[in-house]
Amino acid sequence: MTSQLFAICFNTPQPPALARFWSGVLGWESAEGPDDDVAILPPDAAGFRIRFLPGQEPKTGQNRAHFDLTSSSPEDQRQTVARALRLGGIHIDVGQLPEEGHVVLADPDGNEFCVIEADNKFLADTGVIGALACDGTQQVGYFWSEALRWPLVWDQDQETAIQSPNGGTKITWGGPPVAPKTGTNRLYLELALPADADREAEIARLISLGATRTDTSEGHGGRVRMLDPDGNEFTVQEPR
Repeated sequence: MTSQLFAICFNTPQPPALARFWSGVLGWESAEGPDDDVAILPPDAAGFRIRFLPGQEPKTGQNRAHFDLTSSSPEDQRQTVARALRLGGIHIDVGQLPEEGHVVLADPDGNEFCVIEADNKFLADTGVIGALACDGTQQVGYFWSEALRWPLVWDQDQETAIQSPNGGTKITWGGPPVAPKTGTNRLYLELALPADADREAEIARLISLGATRTDTSEGHGGRVRMLDPDGNEFTVQEPR
């Protein structure tokens, strides 16, 4: 049985504060987790949650992944930006051009995110989180398409994107040049399996696709830690 995307996780020194920020920006409800973490829950039960886990990873440049938030109108974009700033976000410069329509911000922990202009056709009908935009190779896009069994919805000029067959948030990879990885990623994917699944068989499948297992025992909270072909951390939960 194929893994499902259970959560996008943030390692942060301040889980409750960061959860309050993102709950306020997205309008998602929060819930306490089992590992001294806080989660915010999507309005649609079929979507993924966002987990905020205790961690002290230093920020060494831009994150390899960030959220692209959608807008239904220019006024909606302005309101999202204003709400984020009111909750503790800041404007940042990552080299965006003045004529570009998106607004680049950082959350109170320094994690970058974008509020995309309303007429962006690529993110139409994806929901408030239009994309998890990643710095990565074409090969890692192919890996995650096979790992999650999500079809490729973009594969051009070494840029790739996948999306669940049920729709919702896309995961994208920008292709070369890919910046060298320094340290542990602050954002990572957490996969889960149904209760009757064989986790070791699923881990073997992921390894056959190009993943690497980084430990031989279960990590904190019963999660197996792995790396994708670009060296990005992800975890596989015990069957739920």
